[in-house]
Amino acid sequence: MLLKQAWRRTNGRRKSTGMDKTFGKSSIREVNERAILAAAESVFAERGYSGATMSMIAARAGSPKANIHYYFPTKEGLYRAVIARVLTAWLDAAASFDTSDDPVEALTAYIGAKMDLAREMPLSSQIYASEIMRGAPVIQDFLDTTLSEWVRSRAAVVRRWVAEGKLKPVAPEYLFYMIWATTQHYANATHEVATLQGGAPLGEEAFQRAKRQVAETVLFGVATRIGW
Repeated sequence: MLLKQAWRRTNGRRKSTGMDKTFGKSSIREVNERAILAAAESVFAERGYSGATMSMIAARAGSPKANIHYYFPTKEGLYRAVIARVLTAWLDAAASFDTSDDPVEALTAYIGAKMDLAREMPLSSQIYASEIMRGAPVIQDFLDTTLSEWVRSRAAVVRRWVAEGKLKPVAPEYLFYMIWATTQHYANATHEVATLQGGAPLGEEAFQRAKRQVAETVLFGVATRIGW
């Protein structure tokens, strides 16, 4: 029953991500920056980096263009800020690697968090996917530093679990690629998923079943001792 218990613990524990908190007494600057980032996210998702302009983003935000430049002086800086939001959330989703020494629980929590982010931040995920398919011309420095360091640190944990007999022999990087591809599909291919589901997006019950099936499929492939 290990996998079932891990699912119950992690699914009940995680209600929202750091990106969807209520901000209480936010400063005017924070409110304005969030509004600009939301507008920029939608414009970049629709037009791409090259097709988007600061004027479009200002119009979408309902704010003078000068205000956009006050908070984000350049389009590149604003684009990087939009991507940074989802990248930070994705990296933070693996906090379970630090809080649990049980790979079943840690990976179940990580997969569930990534699935939730696919639903909460689909446009950011699509922007990131487009950036990567173009060869990451704007965020290559992030891939070379922050993401590479994250993969090295999390891969070390996976290798330790393999050495301890908790996971089958698996290349950590390939495991991460599989998890990223599967979970981010629910953001990057929302229209395809909706079409194949009869024209409507997944409801809450269906989404929870999808999360559970993704976790189950991955863990039955890599864990040495699980039960559902």
